[in-house]
Amino acid sequence: MENEPDHENVEQSLCAKTTEEELNKSFNLEASLSKFSYIDLDKELEFKNDLIDDKEFDIPQVDTPPTLESILNETDDEDESFVLEDPTLLNIDTIDSHSYDTSSVASSDSGDRTNLKRKKKLPDSFSLHGSVMRHSLLKGISAQIVSAADKVDAGLPTAIAVSSLIAVGTSHGLALIFGKYQNQALRLCLGSTSVGGQYGAISALSINNDCSRLLCGFAKGQITMWDLASGKLLRSITDAHPPGTAILHIKFTDDPTLAICNDSGGSVFELTFKRVMGVRTCESRCLFSGSKGEVCCIEPLHSKPELKDHPITQFSLLAMASLTKILVIGLKPSLKVWMTFPYGRMDPSSVPLLAWHFVAVHNYVNPMLAFCRGDVVHFLLVKRDESGAIHVTKQKHLHLYYDLINFTWINSRTVVLLDSVEKLHVIDRQTQEELETVEISEVQLVYNSSHFKSLATGGNVSQALALVGEKACYQSISSYGGQIFYLGTKSVYVMMLRSWRERVDHLLKQDCLTEALALAWSFHEGKAKAVVGLSGDVSKRKAVVADRMVEILFHYADRALKKCPDQGKIQVMEQHFQDMVPVIVDYCLLLERKDLLFSQMYDKLSENSVAKGVFLECLEPYILSDKLVGMTPQVMKDLIVHFQDKKLMENVEALIVHMDITSLDIQQVVLMCWENRLYDAMIYVYNRGMNEFISPMEKLFRVIAPPLNAGRTLTDEQVVMGNKLLVYISCCLAGRAYPLGDIPEDLVPLVKNQVFEFLIRLHSAEASPEEEIYPYVRTLLHFDTREFLNVLALTFEDFKNDKQAVEYQQRIVDILLKVMVENSDFTPSQVGCLFTFLARQLAKPDNTLFVNRTLFDQVLEFLCSPDDDSRHSERQQVLLELLQAGGIVQFEESRLIRMAEKAEFYQICEFMYEREHQYDKIIDCYLRDPLREEEVFNYIHNILSIPGHSAEEKQSVWQKAMDHIEELVSLRPCKAAELVATHFSEQIETVIKKLQNQVLLFKFLRSLLDPREGIHVNQELLQMSPCVTEQFIELLCQFSPSQVIETLQVLECYRLEETIQITQKYQLHEVTAYLLEKKGDIHGAFLIMLKRLQSKLQEITHQDEKTKEEFSLKDVEDTMVETIALCQRNSHNLNQQQREALWFPLLEAMMAPQKLSGSAAPHLHPEALKSLTMQVLNSMAAFIALPSILQRILQDPVYGKGKLGEIQGLILGMLDTFNYETLLETTTSLLNQDLHWSLCNLRASVTRGLNPKQDYCSICLQQYKRRQEMADEIIVFSCGHLYHSFCLQNKECTIETEGQTRWTCYKCSSSNKAGKLSENSSEVKKGKTAPSQVKMSPSCHPSKGDSAIKKAASEPVLDPQQIQAFDQLCHLYRGSSRLALLTELSQNRSSESYRPFSGSQSGPAFNSIFQNENFQLQLIPPPVTED
Repeated sequence: MENEPDHENVEQSLCAKTTEEELNKSFNLEASLSKFSYIDLDKELEFKNDLIDDKEFDIPQVDTPPTLESILNETDDEDESFVLEDPTLLNIDTIDSHSYDTSSVASSDSGDRTNLKRKKKLPDSFSLHGSVMRHSLLKGISAQIVSAADKVDAGLPTAIAVSSLIAVGTSHGLALIFGKYQNQALRLCLGSTSVGGQYGAISALSINNDCSRLLCGFAKGQITMWDLASGKLLRSITDAHPPGTAILHIKFTDDPTLAICNDSGGSVFELTFKRVMGVRTCESRCLFSGSKGEVCCIEPLHSKPELKDHPITQFSLLAMASLTKILVIGLKPSLKVWMTFPYGRMDPSSVPLLAWHFVAVHNYVNPMLAFCRGDVVHFLLVKRDESGAIHVTKQKHLHLYYDLINFTWINSRTVVLLDSVEKLHVIDRQTQEELETVEISEVQLVYNSSHFKSLATGGNVSQALALVGEKACYQSISSYGGQIFYLGTKSVYVMMLRSWRERVDHLLKQDCLTEALALAWSFHEGKAKAVVGLSGDVSKRKAVVADRMVEILFHYADRALKKCPDQGKIQVMEQHFQDMVPVIVDYCLLLERKDLLFSQMYDKLSENSVAKGVFLECLEPYILSDKLVGMTPQVMKDLIVHFQDKKLMENVEALIVHMDITSLDIQQVVLMCWENRLYDAMIYVYNRGMNEFISPMEKLFRVIAPPLNAGRTLTDEQVVMGNKLLVYISCCLAGRAYPLGDIPEDLVPLVKNQVFEFLIRLHSAEASPEEEIYPYVRTLLHFDTREFLNVLALTFEDFKNDKQAVEYQQRIVDILLKVMVENSDFTPSQVGCLFTFLARQLAKPDNTLFVNRTLFDQVLEFLCSPDDDSRHSERQQVLLELLQAGGIVQFEESRLIRMAEKAEFYQICEFMYEREHQYDKIIDCYLRDPLREEEVFNYIHNILSIPGHSAEEKQSVWQKAMDHIEELVSLRPCKAAELVATHFSEQIETVIKKLQNQVLLFKFLRSLLDPREGIHVNQELLQMSPCVTEQFIELLCQFSPSQVIETLQVLECYRLEETIQITQKYQLHEVTAYLLEKKGDIHGAFLIMLKRLQSKLQEITHQDEKTKEEFSLKDVEDTMVETIALCQRNSHNLNQQQREALWFPLLEAMMAPQKLSGSAAPHLHPEALKSLTMQVLNSMAAFIALPSILQRILQDPVYGKGKLGEIQGLILGMLDTFNYETLLETTTSLLNQDLHWSLCNLRASVTRGLNPKQDYCSICLQQYKRRQEMADEIIVFSCGHLYHSFCLQNKECTIETEGQTRWTCYKCSSSNKAGKLSENSSEVKKGKTAPSQVKMSPSCHPSKGDSAIKKAASEPVLDPQQIQAFDQLCHLYRGSSRLALLTELSQNRSSESYRPFSGSQSGPAFNSIFQNENFQLQLIPPPVTED
């Protein structure tokens, strides 16, 4: 960023003048500028109606001062609505000024809510706005300040005030007065170092409106007034405010006899100067006492002479900023507080700032007060209403990303902000856009910290004021007449807005031509910010800027050619010009300077062939969007040649149809278009260039007619041409130009007639003797009959009913009929299209066409001819279209139906029956049509359910459906069942009687009754008798016996007794057993299953090796599993005796074959039977006690006589299983007891309330209720200590674990810091990280078991409360608890063996009790209960 403080390189100035000369020039103009700077230097208050002379444009920095009337009539004003963000923020009522306590560092808000809302830093705006500010050193004044320090011991500069003179105060009490205009000479040196020794440094300065008086405030509290004309001391005031406080601010008001001062005690005083009998006096009045809140910034409202009659000036408004609020008071006619505005919470070290400026809002000029502290600037608009009261409205505020130490208005739209790192930010107030950032650290700005700390009087100020004073620089920055002066330790700098011309030239000097053009264009369009030097009406301003832009464009074009790389790849040159040339084209077209673009610019760029090519390519988007018309013939020709050379023919075509080609060689262009197949362009050239509409048609016909007449398939290229031809004919007949636009109105009738005459020619121009008549119509009908007829239909719509139009229509219809009906080349579809077209035309109410009716009969014969079976669906579809288009009136309906039925055109029959409401006959149409037969169900459903059909019609459809019910069921049983259930639910039994075929009946009933079939039927509404369901079950037993049980499980209404009889009839034993079980006859069901099992076992026992044993064994196993399942399902509801009656016969049946093992015929697979028997034993062990089983086995006469060895394996297996079952029961019992006990303790410990030891915070020692207004949380720990969460946060008493923040007790943790425990330590001081209860939002906090959190990631992490409760449980146990034993069991279980531990284990279980060889669990079986 260019700041231009360069002292040596002054020759770089844009106007070839030194910085000093520029400054002198600006100072000389300052007299005229300053008197309306409050109103505007720039665009805010453009006086649009006040015209100026062209000569004035030569003086870029001078504007004509506006009148007050022009300001008030200003239209370009703001329209900012008042949006109140926080109802508590702005209090317009007069709040008691004593209601705020004195601020101090300790009590100031330390949080900063505004930091959360700060915007992200804006991007660098140099490229967008250029350099907005000029930043210059006042060398003369700076040199004399340094010289005064050396020669007269003036000391360092401390304060500055600027009017038409510049006053600088020094640390040794001198006031140096400099001139501004010529050589910045020292005019006066007021005061002396001896007075400075007595009064201290000058801490504040103020010059009155007419620059006749100077007020000096001193560090030790005195005030002096000087006459700036004579240099005399007029007053020395020592008693205006309490002694021992420094003067921070002293300000003249608009009334020269009234001034305001502010001291380091925070008080504000009004000074009234009087002259009685030649004696000058000063009266002091306290406006605001520092004891009620220290004021550190004051700003009276100054109005310039033009606004001296403004109604607000009579109040003599004064804004004051204390450390907690803003006040606006009126000094006249009597003292009154008009507004108080409290700050929000903010950084106590930030500096309060105030600044007034008059702005125009809604055509009225009113003062606006800007105030800020920290990083938010608020704007308050102050208005006086008709009643005389003052109203304050809040405008849009400004959020920043930096803290401010100074705020200055440079004009009503632009503000200059200085941040805490000494960076200047130029901001447009309305858009809040940052225009420029300038680094001013080189100024070495003077700060007023020593006066705010009142070091000269012993530093007797509050800490809060001293903290604000660290960054205070109120007295180092002064603005006047649109210029801002910055006082450094050895220099004075001035900052001012550059003129628009200077900003553009500055960018040019930086070699930023593109940015310079963009900035100039923003001036041209009136969208630029902080504009200086543009005045007059809009057209004159635009003219001045446009002239400057043209100069820059010439420079830009020269630079583009000069900077072009001479050598290297052509792509590099192309890229260079592609970056540069479009800019020239864009701005020439934006400025509407086509003359410049196509003459000088084009000639200049044509010197380089690459640049010329890029230039021509840049024109393409403007031509295609019709933004560029009226190009010179040379450029048009070059443009077409260029794209032709680059083989971009599609682009050429697109360009030609957007250009005025009358100035080109038409024949050459037509030839090029035809050779390159640019048919759109060719048609356009013929139409626009020669008003010739028929020739392009003839050219296209010559290409597509021969292959069509020969019956060959067209190529893709020929199809494209044919489509273009159809669209072109359509456009001509509709009066539209092709490919876009409209034909001139006077040519439309002529073109229509020409095209019609052309189409209906009997022969083409160069016809051969073999050519058939009407070649053009014939060709188009062959190419695309439907589209050609659509074109004619659209044309007929547009025709007026005049005689000629009627003749044309009739003639073309006759030709169509002659060509198509008398010729066998056309397909039924094409002929049908013609008659559909004719039917539509004849059906119109205003029809004038005549067509012989016998032709329609011929068409009907042709379409329904039974000797031709090809294209059946196509012929039917064509006839249907013809009828729907209105052709039905041309036919005798009965004959039509007969022919349709004969030709099997069922859709035609449906169409006819629909017209006659014979809906029942339509059902026959659907059933006969193999393509649509399944749609019959939807049709019947729609007729019966949709309202609008009569009861008789519904009855006939119903009866027809009942007559065809067998067909419907055989077609789709599901759909038929759904239809019957929906519409014939009361006649289901009738339907069943009609279904004679048993298979169909079975399918129908399954669809109707089985919910798994997927039809949506409400079974409750059917109200069928159970015999229907039983009939279905019987059919199911016949046709699908394997699915009977599954189906019975989902069926509902059937009678058990009757169903059992059916299943017994078909010998389905499993189904019978299922039904008996459902009935409640468990024993009967079991006997059936047992009988089945015994028969299967008998088969196995007597089979020989040749039979397939796998299947029989599988049958045995399946039957046994089903029998076991039956016993298991029902054993829970039986007593012991009934259980034994089930299980023991089953066991007997399974063991019977094994008893025969010793006989002469051993069976084939004893092992398989043994495993099955073991399965039975395992299952029955859950219901029958082991001793009973053993007793029953031993009572068997076979095993009772010493054959136990054969069943030894069975008995041992039973015992083994019993061991594990007993172990499981005992373990479960132990675990349940421990779990219940531990959960009770856990709940008690977690829900126990915490009792704080005291009612105050252990950190700030204030009662916990004190901070409730801040919505602070109260945190109580189990150790009894209580804290505010805010206090704990400041002491960093938080621990981050796994993304959660946990609190720790400050007192307990700090007392343990000396001897921190290791992670493995089990003794943690109670309360160190105890759980807490938080008022309002309780959260998770760490507990004593910190080490538990450090466990391996694979183990689940416990909640802190759970950890603490678990520790308490462990302490409550004496010795190893059962819970501990089981925990150890689970941790050390080996996966390889049933033994508790393997020898290689280490860790906690190494010396475990389980390593003891003699350890055993004392387990006893549960007692056997007898019912």
